[in-house]
Amino acid sequence: MRWWDVAAVHEIESRVFPNSAWSLELFWSELAGVPETRCYVVAEDHGTIVGYAGLMAVAPDADVQTIAVAAPSQRQGVGQLLLSELLGEAERRGSTRIFLEVAADNSSAQQLYTRNGFEVASRRRNYYAPGRDAVVMQRSLTHGSDE
Repeated sequence: MRWWDVAAVHEIESRVFPNSAWSLELFWSELAGVPETRCYVVAEDHGTIVGYAGLMAVAPDADVQTIAVAAPSQRQGVGQLLLSELLGEAERRGSTRIFLEVAADNSSAQQLYTRNGFEVASRRRNYYAPGRDAVVMQRSLTHGSDE
């Protein structure tokens, strides 16, 4: 993700997360941490951004900061591609564990994470808003053998 992508990313963010969307300023703040502790990527379809994802990695831990796919592109493998990129980046940065929070009522995202080896670690009550809990999920990362 580059600075010129922020407006398109924010548009997706506002539609996917209407009640808890990140501000433009928060995206700018996150990009300021690239590459030291952050990695942000976008997925494009014919030059149009259809998804994005962000990672914070401070070894030994990493955290999926955000991941979203525009509605017309959902259920087409874009989320899997974005998540796979974050998992690979976390390993490249030496992380041995990766965490994320997902809305308790977002079963499709939870299924994606479970398919990718994440397990429920805990629950954060009212994390997104009163009555909107987050499920905290985690996964161990295994680094490839030394070559």
